[in-house]
Amino acid sequence: MAAVIATAAIFGLTYGLTAPLIADNLAERGAGEALIGANAAMHALGVLLIAPLLPRLAVRFGQRGLIVAALLLSACTLALFPLLPLIWLWFPLRFALGMAAEVLGVLSETWTNDLADDATRGRAMAIYMAALSLGYAGGPAILSVVGTDSLAYWIGAAIALLAIVPVLSPWTIAPQPMQAGHARPWQYLRLAPVAMATTVLNAAVETAGLSFIALYAGDQGWSEASAMRLVTTLMIGAIVLQLPIGWLADRMDRSRLAMLLAVVSALGALTWPYVLGHGMLAYAAVFVWGGVFVGIYTVMLALVGERFSGAELVGIYAMMGLAWGVGALVGPASVGLGMQWSDTWGLPATIAIGCAMFAAFMATRRHSA
Repeated sequence: MAAVIATAAIFGLTYGLTAPLIADNLAERGAGEALIGANAAMHALGVLLIAPLLPRLAVRFGQRGLIVAALLLSACTLALFPLLPLIWLWFPLRFALGMAAEVLGVLSETWTNDLADDATRGRAMAIYMAALSLGYAGGPAILSVVGTDSLAYWIGAAIALLAIVPVLSPWTIAPQPMQAGHARPWQYLRLAPVAMATTVLNAAVETAGLSFIALYAGDQGWSEASAMRLVTTLMIGAIVLQLPIGWLADRMDRSRLAMLLAVVSALGALTWPYVLGHGMLAYAAVFVWGGVFVGIYTVMLALVGERFSGAELVGIYAMMGLAWGVGALVGPASVGLGMQWSDTWGLPATIAIGCAMFAAFMATRRHSA
């Protein structure tokens, strides 16, 4: 479990660090929201390329080997950003980060589910998501201390390399060998439509939020350092509140809980233009919102692990990787256009619409995964 937690945290840190860092660097060079969104979308394209191949790659090379390869790729890619100053070269680098992140995300989720049982699955996935969110929070926290220059990229590369140690250590038990499923990918979409919708929503908001929320706070009068602390507060909420949400997921209907969390997330996002003018209230609001929104994905991971296993679970996670790529592709582009429409309402309104649409979909598919 310690190895899984380390892997999940580094997966989160890779994106939590790079999304606001790259967005800020591009903005400093005069890039507009549309170009920043297009660069963030390259991460999604990397996910879309690698996701369908993951089950076969895991069978052939093993989960541990793929995780180590992904950590090495993340470290090398992060180290290259400050060495390649041309903006167009950052697009293939962002693409490579997307592929590495997908490997880390899917295989660590599968590993965690292997370690859980039905009675504690909600709490197990809550611990996993808390570790993931800890990584997300660590990225902006690092930036608030060291700034957004080359040092931030070097720190991210060093952390990715260090994460290899617990994965390869002899006292870490390797994940169970993976058996490839025989179903076609689109059959898994039919088996678990709500899981796919959850992943699209999570990816869209996650990628758009990490790329734009610091810029959004800056437009509302926050300094760069304060905006990074605001993002960190949101991520701390995503860490702390997963444990009570996981406890609830083990004691009530998980589909109903996911729908309720989506409704609260939609309403909460609409309060941002009002609360960001009040320091302590803003921190409290984003703390709660971060925990509630991430809780949707936590509950859905528990629901999928409850209803599927073996080859079906592997196939569903692969399709969830594709769904993540779709969401990460659509989210930044949608929010970028929304913020061009309105600096005040573009980000929160786009997020609220996505959460509300998901809640409505959940209402029609209550008994599906």
